[in-house]
Amino acid sequence: MARSDSPSQVTAAKKSISQPKRSSYYRWKTWFPLLLITPAIIIILLVVAYPMVYSVYISFTPYNLLRPDTTLVFAVDTMFRNYARLLENKVFWRSVLNTVIFLAVTVNLSFLIALALSQLMARVTRGQGIMRTLLMIPMMFAPVLVGFQFAWFFNATVGLVNNALLALGILQEPKAWLVDVPSGMISIMIASIWMNVPMLTIILLAGTLSLPREVFEAAEVDGAPAWQRFRHITMPLLRPFTLIALTVLSLDVARAYDIVRIMTGGGPANRTEMIWTYAGRLAERDSQYGLASAMSMVGVVLGVLFTLYLFRQLIKSRVVY
Repeated sequence: MARSDSPSQVTAAKKSISQPKRSSYYRWKTWFPLLLITPAIIIILLVVAYPMVYSVYISFTPYNLLRPDTTLVFAVDTMFRNYARLLENKVFWRSVLNTVIFLAVTVNLSFLIALALSQLMARVTRGQGIMRTLLMIPMMFAPVLVGFQFAWFFNATVGLVNNALLALGILQEPKAWLVDVPSGMISIMIASIWMNVPMLTIILLAGTLSLPREVFEAAEVDGAPAWQRFRHITMPLLRPFTLIALTVLSLDVARAYDIVRIMTGGGPANRTEMIWTYAGRLAERDSQYGLASAMSMVGVVLGVLFTLYLFRQLIKSRVVY
């Protein structure tokens, strides 16, 4: 008589047969996403990680392109020589001061203008989509094109600003906006604000439109004036969006190289020199790649510290509706 297996034995046999298939399926499900992002990881390592590590390394070396004997020469006793030279470099400290002033003025003015525009656009009932489309036009221009555009605006002979002011009788003779002090720095700030305000406005507008309307309706029923509603309700609720926008804008403005290079080149006499333009000048004109890399690392560290501070403030400001 044939022996019949029990139901438990049949179930165990089926599990043993299907287990390899299941394990291989889950293993493939785990590794397949990693396989898809592998090309992106390789590109990031080649384009971002390797240049960063290489820049950190040569910042501790006396690497000079005109002196082949200094190529990748590393010595422990002289590894901090470039950073010590920066502390004694007056032009470097002037570029740091110019960068801080440029960053503070540009970011704050951009934020105030963007905040005003976002609040006005949030109250528009018709044509808001068209206005947002028009507002994004400056974002479509590359920084190099913006630099050429405003360099022509503030040109001393054929510039639009001089011609308009001369026609209105405000100026009696053309003014060298990009050469004089402090008009050179102000001209760069105007160009940077024009380019960065749209992005900031879009972020603040999105935040304003996402705020809960019940809070404003309750305040309006209680008789709170518009200024108090804006100060005590809108601004606290917009704080996370504000910090995100300021973080992105600060990092973008702090790396302002294209506009400064095109409009003034950091001159005259280093009056509009920034950290990044001065580092580029050292690398391109003087071939001092070690010193330029050390200067760039200082700028990177300052940017990272500022970003971490803003992110900590962002975490503290999380609001639960």
